[in-house]
Amino acid sequence: MSEHEDSHGPRRCPPGVDDDTIEAVGKVSEALEYVERARGHLYSFHQLIGHADLTLGEACDELRAAGHDAVADRLETELVGLNVLQGRWTFQIMEEFDDGYWTEFRRHEQAVRDELQGGLRHCFEANMKENRRTHGRRGHESRPDG
Repeated sequence: MSEHEDSHGPRRCPPGVDDDTIEAVGKVSEALEYVERARGHLYSFHQLIGHADLTLGEACDELRAAGHDAVADRLETELVGLNVLQGRWTFQIMEEFDDGYWTEFRRHEQAVRDELQGGLRHCFEANMKENRRTHGRRGHESRPDG
């Protein structure tokens, strides 16, 4: 039997890690999950702005075709391709976020898990599952193989 097994099979958390530590590490991981969700919204923002810029370009073509050259020229010159933030299009915002905050947060979350839980993920959730499931009932197994 390995150090990550007990008489019931694979153990989700290393032996000797107290519940307070597991809960605190779980909070760090939960915070990362929120950062991941924010990153997803940032990517949505990136795609929405990009689509808006392309659609605006198409609108300029249609305005020009309808005889509104001055309006199309103004929009193309002043708005199409405009930086979303000072000196940045959205891809640059994404790259800066990914290379900075997101990478650092992930690095620190991993380090906390490595140091305090032997690198294992979701120990808090595994404990919660074990406490909430009905032992011996179909659909409440501790793992896929029973």
